[in-house]
Amino acid sequence: MRTLSSMLVVVVVFVAVVAPARGQTSHAAPPSALDAAVQARVAAEAADRDAVLRLLARPEVRAIAGEAGIDLRRAEAAVPTLDESTVRDLAGQTRQVEGALAGGQSRVTISTTTIIIALLVIILLVVAIG
Repeated sequence: MRTLSSMLVVVVVFVAVVAPARGQTSHAAPPSALDAAVQARVAAEAADRDAVLRLLARPEVRAIAGEAGIDLRRAEAAVPTLDESTVRDLAGQTRQVEGALAGGQSRVTISTTTIIIALLVIILLVVAIG
């Protein structure tokens, strides 16, 4: 009887230890996946910054900024210093303006002008505050 109870204890301990150990799996992503995610995020942020700078370089934007008395050199210099979320928001607005200008509009409309001025003011405010 003593041998049977010893064997039963060994089996119960074995099952209690092995079952949870087998259920443990690694949930961490491989380093290559982490590197790819970081690279994708960096590339997206760089593309957003390029979009904002590309808009600031357009002749229509330069004309509007000149009429509004906004220094575009200061705005262009500020783009690399903006945080990621601000750049992402500005890039979304920038792409809307670029879409309107590329869509065959021969002149800048009031809404596009307003967006451009708002973008410039936001850039300058973020730099002045930050």
